[in-house]
Amino acid sequence: MDEKIPVLFDTDIGSDIDDAVCLAYLLCQPRCELVGITTVTGEPEKRAMLASAICKAAGRDDVPIFSGSPRPMLIEQAQKTAPQAEVLPRWEHRTDFEPCAAVEFMRRTIRSRPGEIVLLAVGPLTNVGLLFAMDPEIPSMLRGLVLMNGAFTGRLPALAPLEWNARGDPHATAIVYRNAPPGKHISIGLDVTTRCVLPAEECRRRFKGGPLDVVADMAEVWFRRAGAITFHDPLAAAVIFEPDLCKYEEGKVEVEISSARLAGLTLWNPNAAEKPHKIAVDVDPDRFFEHYFSVVGG
Repeated sequence: MDEKIPVLFDTDIGSDIDDAVCLAYLLCQPRCELVGITTVTGEPEKRAMLASAICKAAGRDDVPIFSGSPRPMLIEQAQKTAPQAEVLPRWEHRTDFEPCAAVEFMRRTIRSRPGEIVLLAVGPLTNVGLLFAMDPEIPSMLRGLVLMNGAFTGRLPALAPLEWNARGDPHATAIVYRNAPPGKHISIGLDVTTRCVLPAEECRRRFKGGPLDVVADMAEVWFRRAGAITFHDPLAAAVIFEPDLCKYEEGKVEVEISSARLAGLTLWNPNAAEKPHKIAVDVDPDRFFEHYFSVVGG
């Protein structure tokens, strides 16, 4: 059997449904040693409760869960609530989450296993930015850093889309990219993730059993505003175990923070003298979905 990979999962679960879809994958992936879950942005304690509900449905009370930062470093919070928390009364879950405990847990966990842990961050990067600023040695102690972050279109900056996670805390995003460990970092951006979409009816048909029962309930909240699920975060998780699902390019990412209107814009330079970053540039959606459901069932 292939080796297990220790993964630390940082998430804004409870807004877009793809975080929950991603957590179900990590819990079902036999090669994943899920060493912890940390939550970020508005109502992080409720987000931790949602993660707890999914873990309990999977029979995984062993996974540590910690609530993180409720606010970005400098800008106003754009994601103040966790809408999917309305399902919590229907599912067993923990409620004893200490506020703002995530960053210290992340620091302690990574330091206890230097060179072993992949940090998978699929929300605004406040927790990760604080971690890297507080303990500058941490990036070099990671096995890998995988982000669902950014939009690397190659178009003029003024025309490029602002990806939600990157602009959710642009200053944290800038800190993370400036300190990303060279040769260990991958960003999966909107250019690629938006090719992995399933309509609501197919998701309803396939999301059944174990953690997917909770995910299906949460998805009904999401379907009030969308008719499909884009598998942004699950794709980022899947490449940890099956990297050839995507094709990649090396270069340098810079993050705009001087302009309020464009704060969080990710600027990609494949011709930089130094190339500390790797981004996904293509994906095989059929292979990805085949892999995803082979792991979670459904």
